[in-house]
Amino acid sequence: MNNCTLIGDRGYLSAQVQTDLFTYANIKLDTPMRINQRNYIKQKYIFRKSRKRIETLFSQLCDQFKIRNNYAKSLNGFKTRILSKIAALTFIQFVNVFVFNRKMNIIKTALV
Repeated sequence: MNNCTLIGDRGYLSAQVQTDLFTYANIKLDTPMRINQRNYIKQKYIFRKSRKRIETLFSQLCDQFKIRNNYAKSLNGFKTRILSKIAALTFIQFVNVFVFNRKMNIIKTALV
């Protein structure tokens, strides 16, 4: 990747990391600032909205699909289990939107 903007987490506040990304690949790393930082600037609405969507998806994968609990015995087993959990989430989102005309992210609702 190059010539793009990445939305980072608050953990990526390092000025050195941001400078290196921009210098080597022309990537702008946009991270939200903490409220107690000097020269606090609120992040743009579109980035906050995108971050919220990403955090919601990660939360759903961790809570409903237990993606952190993976007892695979091999690398292929690990890949298969992770892929099956992501595929299940994608299928539920597809059914919500195109079959039931519901919001995509309501995944705890019964299919009946």
